[in-house]
Amino acid sequence: MVNTSRRSLLATLAASAASVPLSALATAPARADDPAVAVRPFAASAGPASAISSVTLPPLDASYFTSVTLGTPLTATLRPGTPARTEVTSGGRRVALLTHGARSVVLTGPRRTFAENKAPFVDDFKRTLPDLSLPAPNRQFWGASPGGGNWSVLGPADTDYSVVPGTGVITLTSANASRHASLRDDKITDVDVRSVARFDKVPTGQACSYALSFGYQDTRNSYRARLSFLTTGAVELRVEKEVADAVTQLASSLTLATGVPAGTDWTIRVRREGSLIQVKAWRSASAEPSAWAVEVSDSTFAQGRVGLRALANSGCTNLPVTLSVSRLQVDAASWDVPPSVTHDDWVRVLSQPFDGTWTDEVERSIRGWAGSTAPDVLAHAAMFLAGAPAVTAGAGPAQGKQVLGEAGYGYLDPQGFRREGADFHEYMGIGWTFDDGAHTGPSSNQVGNLDCSGYTRMVYGYHMGVPLAAGEDTSRLRIPRRSGEMADYSPGVRIDRTNGTNPPAATLLQPGDLVLFNADSGDDNPTATVDHVGIYLGVDAAGKRRFFSSRKTGNGPTMADLAGASLLDGTGTYATKLHTVHRI
Repeated sequence: MVNTSRRSLLATLAASAASVPLSALATAPARADDPAVAVRPFAASAGPASAISSVTLPPLDASYFTSVTLGTPLTATLRPGTPARTEVTSGGRRVALLTHGARSVVLTGPRRTFAENKAPFVDDFKRTLPDLSLPAPNRQFWGASPGGGNWSVLGPADTDYSVVPGTGVITLTSANASRHASLRDDKITDVDVRSVARFDKVPTGQACSYALSFGYQDTRNSYRARLSFLTTGAVELRVEKEVADAVTQLASSLTLATGVPAGTDWTIRVRREGSLIQVKAWRSASAEPSAWAVEVSDSTFAQGRVGLRALANSGCTNLPVTLSVSRLQVDAASWDVPPSVTHDDWVRVLSQPFDGTWTDEVERSIRGWAGSTAPDVLAHAAMFLAGAPAVTAGAGPAQGKQVLGEAGYGYLDPQGFRREGADFHEYMGIGWTFDDGAHTGPSSNQVGNLDCSGYTRMVYGYHMGVPLAAGEDTSRLRIPRRSGEMADYSPGVRIDRTNGTNPPAATLLQPGDLVLFNADSGDDNPTATVDHVGIYLGVDAAGKRRFFSSRKTGNGPTMADLAGASLLDGTGTYATKLHTVHRI
């Protein structure tokens, strides 16, 4: 157990002059009533970078802390615009911006970079698809992988693809027609990925093959590590690239085994770093070989999807042949340009809404926050991203429970879709008694999970101390449970709302604001106009406005673009479906 004071944390930062990842930020107390926390380090894997989500500070030396020493007096000036805001300056430099009627305050602090990268994931197909009760356009033939994105299946018929619990099935019903299943994440560069699959027959007439695809652009352009299952029972490994339907073998084929019976699981593993491609394959029941079977260099496809391909060669005579995939596992991966946001805005929360009157109490709060690197709203929001370390409360109602660390979205239903309903206390695995005396029990299915509104309540409610309602609440004194109710009844100030045709311009948008969407996502009450909520982070490296939110397809909190860009600019779902901006 550690008990790190703000002073010792600042001293460590100043002395080390180094960047601070989430694991270091996690050593700060989680709450005033949780003064001690236990920290589990985040271990990186060998090879391509595993998920690195970080809040990074530049070197902080003594000159920085001298520069944030606030003189006397501080100057409070009313800014133009609606809602009313008061700017606080010291020596001509802005140190804080307060919104009348709101508790959240934006302060100027050390410059930080927030970043997220591709998270490791495993799809072991624990679902049943397609759901034939749904109309054909809505059927999901392989559904969504848990954290990897949605599956896309191509050729020749959707009905060649299905999932039974524990297995993704590809049925080869016609010869010389490739079946492709790929995950809709087009920006993967370096990757360490493996698959496990088996054929139900030894082919006759001609061979069948299954391949692990990477750098996949479309059905005509990709890399693949392919196992060819011959009519003799032999298994051969080929590493290929396909460019505009022209296939080039990148290395000589290797015979891995002979006399292999039907129903034998084979694992293919690919590690790609830059132009280096390494491949191995083995019977899954055997130990993984220590050496790579193939090592080649090629840079044709800098990025692309990962996925699977199955093929019965022309002349295969014992169709149908079924490929059963029991696992697709990404141990580490990187996006070509991981999303990142860099600015010097820190968001903290007053004990009461600011009523526009500059008081000694407000001034003491601003002075106390000056130069502080204790986690704020944005740091707490980042500390639930993929790869964030687990932090256990040392005291208070959640003593001994995890209060920070990588979160999922919700447990899987029988069709493999994420269930919403995970509130902040369910993440911790405890029940909670709210201010009005209402009590909500724990959910064993939702431990470690946060849906979109539960994530927002965890950050602003549990960690920042804003009162929470057990469910619907129209008092505007507590944050309601659902995003649709948050849009109308959250405490604080509405910044902007759609005119019914266009998304709000939100010219006064600032970090920490709630961004609420009519995304038709089913993430909340399906009858509500607003059905999704996030926390605005800031402008990213590409000049686009980016936000945090917990989402089903990404399986938890994210600031990235898997299955929809986390952006308020452009033509994506969230950019076009922004409904309300609210400041707590």
